[in-house]
Amino acid sequence: MATLIAGLSPSSSKFHVFNSSISIRCCGDQSAGETDFTSANTNTNGYSFPNPNLVRPPRPRRIILVRHGESEGNVDESAYTRIADPRISLTQRGIREAEECGRDMRSMIEGDGVEDWSVYFYVSPYKRTRQTLQHLATSFDPPRISGLREEPRLREQDFGNFQDRERMRVEKAMRVLYGRFFYRFPNGESAADVYDRITGFRETLKSDIDVGRFQPPGQRNPNMNLVLVSHGLTLRVFLMRWYKWTVDQYERLNNLGNGKMIVMEKGFGGRYTLLLHHTENELRQFGLTDEMLIDQEWQKHAQIGELNYDCAMMNSFFTHFDDECNVT
Repeated sequence: MATLIAGLSPSSSKFHVFNSSISIRCCGDQSAGETDFTSANTNTNGYSFPNPNLVRPPRPRRIILVRHGESEGNVDESAYTRIADPRISLTQRGIREAEECGRDMRSMIEGDGVEDWSVYFYVSPYKRTRQTLQHLATSFDPPRISGLREEPRLREQDFGNFQDRERMRVEKAMRVLYGRFFYRFPNGESAADVYDRITGFRETLKSDIDVGRFQPPGQRNPNMNLVLVSHGLTLRVFLMRWYKWTVDQYERLNNLGNGKMIVMEKGFGGRYTLLLHHTENELRQFGLTDEMLIDQEWQKHAQIGELNYDCAMMNSFFTHFDDECNVT
């Protein structure tokens, strides 16, 4: 269990960042996925209404994000001048990292003490991610693997023309100068472009979760674990999109190590939080700020569809809240 984070009132388990009577909504998750129209009632005019008697399938216990193992490009950037980025392979060390990740993942899941657990994989189509999954999955017996989907939207950021190595050095220096999120590589993508495609994937993922697409019809196993095998930047953008982090907050994040995982675990109210599996110190090393940790603490207990009225991030935008709260 993670430690409590700084800023928590010693007499309460709730953060009070500003006057909660100011009804500002932020950090909530009111996506269309929270209202299921798949079994809706339809009136004579053809309009659909949600079925109040519909019982949703249980949400997966975890969403586990895995970065690929060490690749040829990680140890020698000149590899990109000879090999297309999607065809870059793992090194022998990367294979070992993937195998170790699989063992660690299985140990974590078995620690739940349940018998009916299973895993379902989404994987980037790049060679190094597919190899990572192949070696990671050796830790799981076939009956434990519910399925696999190759997902092109989980691919690596397109960096453009890697063949001109010196030009790529210049472009990466320019990215640092102009900002990691918005800078677009010539003939390639920016992190903002990746954000757009990850937004589409997130909606697909939430739809899959809402209809229980990971198990046979009628089965209601709550011990499903979703695993996304992808790339460092793509996974950081995924977390940014899921938790609605700002651009400044994204740019503070550090890359996951090769073959490492970060775990979104279902909290007590049904939302996913990073603070159940990871400690505060681990998340600080990843780059989370005090405000982001406060929100992760809220995510541990919040109900699905609930809004965070005491969201600490609001203070960074609306500094006049302090003045209003001090008015008598």
